[in-house]
Amino acid sequence: MATAALPERLTRDVRAGVRVEQLTVGWMTLEALLSIGAGVTAGSVLLTAFGLDSVIELVTGAVLLWRLAAEARGAALEHVEQAERRAAWVTGVGLGLLCLYVVASAAASLLGHREAETSWVGLAVAAAAVVGMPLLARRKRAIAARIGSAALRADAACSVTCAYMAGTMLVGLAANALLGWWWADGLAALVFLRWLVPEAREALAAARAGRAACCCADGCD
Repeated sequence: MATAALPERLTRDVRAGVRVEQLTVGWMTLEALLSIGAGVTAGSVLLTAFGLDSVIELVTGAVLLWRLAAEARGAALEHVEQAERRAAWVTGVGLGLLCLYVVASAAASLLGHREAETSWVGLAVAAAAVVGMPLLARRKRAIAARIGSAALRADAACSVTCAYMAGTMLVGLAANALLGWWWADGLAALVFLRWLVPEAREALAAARAGRAACCCADGCD
């Protein structure tokens, strides 16, 4: 009985992983749309960069969702693994370009004394991510431990990274809105590089090694 129950329990856990990744993909889609839209409207480098990073996380989350769904169905994973390698290259190159965008745009904003408009939508998105991403990460870690998924554990690390970036964005947007510190938007965008550069490096290393793209902080072995 114990040996028969184990695959059934594992299948339930994999399906739980599918559900948590579905939530992640939905969250990242909404976060990207709201952040980029609000960033362009307000002229905020900070918000736009956060939204573009959400697009990249959406790509990796979608590939991980596909993998977990295929595993839950008992399907062969060869095609999924090929897609993971392609996604790793997309992620690495995309993050590298995002780093260049942040440096160039933030420098232009700071040197040109460009003040971003107050964005209440951006503040709401940042606050929601600060609260929601750690909860999502904790759920991913728990499921990853049960199914032995390094990719899901790495995705949990990405969710934690997103929370740190959202916290930085919240401070920058609030300083601009409440204190009139026009330079806070550009400066906080540059602080994003603290996480974006290691993410880009890890993703490119994963692509060269043929691994999945979700490698943030210490999430990959």
